[in-house]
Amino acid sequence: MKPPSTIATYIYAKLKQAFGYTTFRKEQEAIIQHVLAGQNAFVIMPTGGGKSLCYQIPALMQEGLALIISPLIALMKNQVDQLQALGINASFLNSTLTAKAVATIKNEALMGKIKLLYVAPETLVKEDKLNFFKQVKISLIAVDEAHCISDWGHDFRPEYRNITSVSRAYLGKIPIMALTATATPRVQLDILRNLEITDAKIFKSSFNRTNLYYEIQPKDQQSEKQLVKFIKTQPQGSSGIVYCQSRKQVEEIAAVLEINNIQAAPYHAGLETITRIKNQDAFLQKEVAIIVATIAFGMGIDKRDVRFIIHYDIPKSLEGYYQETGRAGRDGLPSICLMLYSAVDVFRIERLNKTKPSQERETAKALLEEVQSYALSGVCRRKQLLHYFGEAYEKSCGYCDNCQTSPASYEGSELLMLLIRTVQQTQERLDINQIINVLQGISDPYTEAQQYQYLSTFGQGKGQDQAFWRSVIRQSLLHGLLVKNMKHIHVLHITTQGRAFLSKSYPITLVEDHVYQPSPGNAESMAIGKVYDQTLLDRLKKLRASIAQAKGIPSYTVFQDASLEAMTLVYPITLADLAQVIGLNIGKAEKFGTPFIQLIQKYVEDNNIVTRSDILVKSKAHKSKDKVYIIQQIDRKINLEEIAESQLQSMESLIEDIEQICHSGVKLNLNYYMDTILPKEQQQEIYDYFMKTQEDDLQKAYKALGSRYEKEDIRLMRIKFLSEVAN
Repeated sequence: MKPPSTIATYIYAKLKQAFGYTTFRKEQEAIIQHVLAGQNAFVIMPTGGGKSLCYQIPALMQEGLALIISPLIALMKNQVDQLQALGINASFLNSTLTAKAVATIKNEALMGKIKLLYVAPETLVKEDKLNFFKQVKISLIAVDEAHCISDWGHDFRPEYRNITSVSRAYLGKIPIMALTATATPRVQLDILRNLEITDAKIFKSSFNRTNLYYEIQPKDQQSEKQLVKFIKTQPQGSSGIVYCQSRKQVEEIAAVLEINNIQAAPYHAGLETITRIKNQDAFLQKEVAIIVATIAFGMGIDKRDVRFIIHYDIPKSLEGYYQETGRAGRDGLPSICLMLYSAVDVFRIERLNKTKPSQERETAKALLEEVQSYALSGVCRRKQLLHYFGEAYEKSCGYCDNCQTSPASYEGSELLMLLIRTVQQTQERLDINQIINVLQGISDPYTEAQQYQYLSTFGQGKGQDQAFWRSVIRQSLLHGLLVKNMKHIHVLHITTQGRAFLSKSYPITLVEDHVYQPSPGNAESMAIGKVYDQTLLDRLKKLRASIAQAKGIPSYTVFQDASLEAMTLVYPITLADLAQVIGLNIGKAEKFGTPFIQLIQKYVEDNNIVTRSDILVKSKAHKSKDKVYIIQQIDRKINLEEIAESQLQSMESLIEDIEQICHSGVKLNLNYYMDTILPKEQQQEIYDYFMKTQEDDLQKAYKALGSRYEKEDIRLMRIKFLSEVAN
């Protein structure tokens, strides 16, 4: 170790020699000096802020090697590749290495040739590795992505909890450095406590990424088209990452982009290692413009020119969202972060969360609620994000969708006063749901036991629904009037500012939440900048009715309303164009489409309309590998439960797939299966209902038939009916 009086000189010399830089960013130098003094450190720095340098330089300046604990193989490989390219002796130990490669690395480490060694937490705790580490002089332990240690973090990994106990038992007292880009105040406490470094100095940089534009759009029923159109509005060749929740969807979306002439590759943990590495390298080397991935991709990937991040599905936490969006614009240039919001996606995540153990379920629920609140709120996106991470941001940023569209606002001081009084009168002991119950005057055994029904505020807010009060509560937190309890996350407390407001209120403007109601044709509407052509829509519906009457079938079995609405936006004048419209394929277009395209062509000519065939986007064929398999199995008269089991699907999921196949115009013969679950006369009753009704509304069908039949049976009979009548 160099004398303290000259340490800065040596730090800058090493910075220049190893990395070619002459200056540090913000707190990097102070962090490095602190670590070189043998002290524990906790570094909270946004993605792209230069966290890695904070442990790399101390590692190079000290005797021995630095042990870097990293959660992902992709992250290790990327960082080691970069260091080796600079001539720095770095390596990693993980499951991708052969026994011979592991032996070589161990020998080099024992000889003092390796300065930075990256390991996964699972690798660290293996006894053979621990015995090896005991023989090596370790200068420091850097715990990267330290949020993984907290069950309130967005990527909790139980193995991270063993780091401290194992390292202390086997390696002795070694300086520990924790690093993360995403940590709420609660997660920060968890990290310090679990790593047993409560004495660590905290170095916290601003979470504000000023070059990122945050936007949320309602997710359309034609979400694949919505995605393709957004990407095609970006400068050609722009790099982007599309995040999906499931591996299956990753591969499907990558295929959709490819058939629309957008260079894309999939990335998820289920791919073979060689394929995953190949796709990652292709993205880094700009051989493909887009990587479609699960959240497994991107941590530590140093690609600085990612111009957009798209969350095709709603993320499970704001921490995950922030870190994933942080992979855009690391070069400081303007970049877009788009989330597609769908209540259906929220429901799916909630359903998955119910399968988790009780404590995990409650945590996952709370994290998802934060994402929903963020998505629906009309408040400046940046202000919400920074507040979530414990950072104040007084003004609106002017660089997000909410700031640029200015959602409707209202004067909210009286509502806030009522809310704060309610928190005060209930002794600051209630959670958000209980506070809303008191405001709305809802009695339950707990309320009655506490005699809350006698409070002056009880029932004073019953004129507004729960969603409204949730919005007011969220904004009271942003205005610093209330704060959440650190341990019991939903319990509210009044701040000093809130008490001052109670004594003397002042005007506060609140904004209304968004109500996302995407229509089936909304993607086309956004692309063209118009709504449905109502005159054409009326004519198409009249034509549909006449065709249905002539054939003696319900109107919706010819073309559904969503298909007609889409026609008025894109004006298809050939059968090939018509087949691209939502709910149709070439078979259905050929069966019913000729008079429709003739009507549209005449309408276009009469009104001098330029057709919009350029915005038609190719969809991945419904006869994808999975769909073909389902069709083939039904043709072979295989029991549906067996098909679901072979696809590792639930019965509900299989029926959804079969419905999609049917709606695309494929004729399916389900007679063999229906005959095993319903007598002929019962099948006929349901069949007759669908023949007589003029509305394609399953909820009404359930209401009319549900007392006698299971919903699943009604859905399957509807598929049988549509296959026979419409396809």
